[in-house]
Amino acid sequence: MKRQSHVPFRCIGVLTLILCLLLPAQAQALFGSVTVADEIEMGKKFDETIRQQMNLVDDPEIIIYVKSVVDRVAATLPPQPYPIRSAVVANNAMNAFAIPGGYIYIFTGLILGVDNEAELAAVIGHELGHVTQHHVARRMEQMKYINIASFTGMIAGVLLGGAGGGTSTNSLGKALSVGSMAGGQSAFLMYTRENEREADNVGLNYIVKAGYNPNAMPQTFEIMNKQRWFMSGDSIPSYLSTHPGLDERIDYLRERIRHMPADIVARDFQREKFLRIQTILRARMSSAETALAYYDNKPKAKQTCLDMAGRGIALDRLKRQQLASQAFNDALACGPNDPLVLREAGMFFFNQGNMNKAAPLLQKAAILNPKDAMSMFFTARIMAERKDYHGAIALMERVRQQVPEDAEVRFHLGRMLGENGDIFGAHLQLAYASHYGHDKQKAMFHLEKAKTLAASPEQKKQLEDLQRVLGEGKGPDGKGGGKGKDGRSPFAPGTGSPAFQMHFGRG
Repeated sequence: MKRQSHVPFRCIGVLTLILCLLLPAQAQALFGSVTVADEIEMGKKFDETIRQQMNLVDDPEIIIYVKSVVDRVAATLPPQPYPIRSAVVANNAMNAFAIPGGYIYIFTGLILGVDNEAELAAVIGHELGHVTQHHVARRMEQMKYINIASFTGMIAGVLLGGAGGGTSTNSLGKALSVGSMAGGQSAFLMYTRENEREADNVGLNYIVKAGYNPNAMPQTFEIMNKQRWFMSGDSIPSYLSTHPGLDERIDYLRERIRHMPADIVARDFQREKFLRIQTILRARMSSAETALAYYDNKPKAKQTCLDMAGRGIALDRLKRQQLASQAFNDALACGPNDPLVLREAGMFFFNQGNMNKAAPLLQKAAILNPKDAMSMFFTARIMAERKDYHGAIALMERVRQQVPEDAEVRFHLGRMLGENGDIFGAHLQLAYASHYGHDKQKAMFHLEKAKTLAASPEQKKQLEDLQRVLGEGKGPDGKGGGKGKDGRSPFAPGTGSPAFQMHFGRG
């Protein structure tokens, strides 16, 4: 079984190194006051780097849920000069980190490691505390006497380690450990004890204002304390593996909470939605053997309908389709009106070629959860197979609006348009599909075809939008690609993060 690396709140070492590289030239030269404009620019550039170097989760249900928790905490912050943006990183580390400019990244290992939404919100609150208190900017201002060349020599190792060393935080730590920084200077790679306590303090205020139980924060620290045995001292530098004063901070937080009103301390920890997301991640993003062992070892009396569906996902990943089919049938008998159970079972039977069984399950899932892009995606494909192009195109357009930069969604929309006689629309969407799939030659081929077919003012406007996207490398909303480092899609066959590659095919 692959050892997981649980490293709480410790990516600051990686962040600081990379941010030094990304600082505007003038700020690099002076290492003086870091302005809000500098923070925004740093955040933007670092986000681009993260999206190129790390595998991001693309399942809309997971993204929407995590964003809802981040937005709920962020709504309690004092006015900020930038919006708070979130992404989910496919990584086993029990971690999250925020960077200047309002970007926060939640690791899948964190969602699997905590027990409820309030604990997830506590980590988010802590990390946003570092953002609102401008801790990175302050640390950078203190680094004015550190040799910049020593930083840049390590940054290359970090980026190469992140690109070539897998998804483990350990690989980043190893890259750091071979750098040229002297031991005494490594202290600058961490938040100070005062930084951490301040982030705890304001983070606790944020989650209380957001309606969460304040006990979630010390509880999360206690979970992390228990997980320290997962870490190997040989592979994690000391400045990444020692979180300053954790026991002391737990005691301090407990003392603060002791003086809070009873109704606040008695708040629910909010598990229902959280457990649904945790099921998806456990079944798809941990190893299939680990996931199956989890479900098989859970007492039957305590297994939920989602557990049964999760077991089906794990069995499907292990190519044990007959047992997977039985597990999904059990899940459907248990939760016939659960949209997530319906969706997962529907996708399984779709990929087995059983459209008659898949169709009503996916349609019902889409009705019960109108925001579920995955259910709509597969329902639209079934409608197209049955030659209901009008309905299929309309439904796939709704999916496209939710995930505009997904290559597989664009591909199937283009195919549907072409089969329905809209050749211009087909080439337009296939050009987008090729662009988001990083196939420049095909993208230009479909662009040229679309140029010869554009006749109406609306088509010419759509063509101009496509040309701008292909020329600037940006999505239709002005954003860069939101996928992992290889542009994979959760809707695609044999692509996407390991969590999804068993489930989605072009057919």
